[in-house]
Amino acid sequence: MNVALESADSLKKRLSGSGCYLSIGPFVVHLNTSIPSVSETLGLLYSEISSDPKEGVADFHIALERPSNHRRWLHPQVNFSLDGHVPFKPLPLEQAFPLFEWGLNWCVGSYAHQYLIVHAAVIEKNGSVALFPAPPGSGKSTLCAGLVNRGWRLLSDELALISPKDLRVTPIPRPVSLKNESIEVMHKFAPDAVFGPIVHDTSKGTVTHMKAPDESVEKQHILARPEWIIFPKYEAAAPAKLVQRSKNYSFMEIAEQSFNYNILGLRGFDTLQRLVDDCSCYDFSYGRLEDAVEVFDSLPVSNKQVVSS
Repeated sequence: MNVALESADSLKKRLSGSGCYLSIGPFVVHLNTSIPSVSETLGLLYSEISSDPKEGVADFHIALERPSNHRRWLHPQVNFSLDGHVPFKPLPLEQAFPLFEWGLNWCVGSYAHQYLIVHAAVIEKNGSVALFPAPPGSGKSTLCAGLVNRGWRLLSDELALISPKDLRVTPIPRPVSLKNESIEVMHKFAPDAVFGPIVHDTSKGTVTHMKAPDESVEKQHILARPEWIIFPKYEAAAPAKLVQRSKNYSFMEIAEQSFNYNILGLRGFDTLQRLVDDCSCYDFSYGRLEDAVEVFDSLPVSNKQVVSS
């Protein structure tokens, strides 16, 4: 059963009671919360995700709850916990859903070491896959959101899960995180997209989330091997420009953007080296999404590297 097939009241009761099991990419997430804003936003942005019971089996058991002290009423807050452990300081209650997203990123980055995990967006079209490794503020998520609203499949906005065995990326299509000026840009560029509530005054500024396209979620079992590694950089009013770059520098920059490159040791080095050797590497600067779409639609496509899991 998908989240969309469940009534808002039923979802709210399950989340606040025994919890809800969500199949998100390769992971099963058990979420328990009595915070209405989380239930409402989850129902909006995760509507196509399976929520079938898993009989207690989950990769991550997550709870989002208000503290039991005076903060429950005075400047209300929310705690994120994993298996009863609270890894972060509490945040203001209105940031509960962003905290779920950030916390889930932390869970995957901290424990899913069967993959080389890179802070990168991943998109696919006609069998060809682009990987966007980039630090915060680069325009990665805006570019990713724009392209998936113009026919590209979303594999991930934040976490590239790369197999050391065959370099295939396992999709984890979740809501795309948008910040500050990017929010208005995407509302204008894709007015028919589904957006969650806008939350102000977070550590990242003003944030919201854009729902992953339904087709991307439906195809989350289809793995893909990258063909291009493209380092995006937003520059106001700049023309869209794609420039080939050194593979040596690309290797070093991706290593810096990896959550677990050092943890994997030699396996991580070998995986990243094969990935960079196997892909064309570019720098991409852009100032308008419309121009970016034209550049990406003109890239040659191979239609040979997408396979089912």
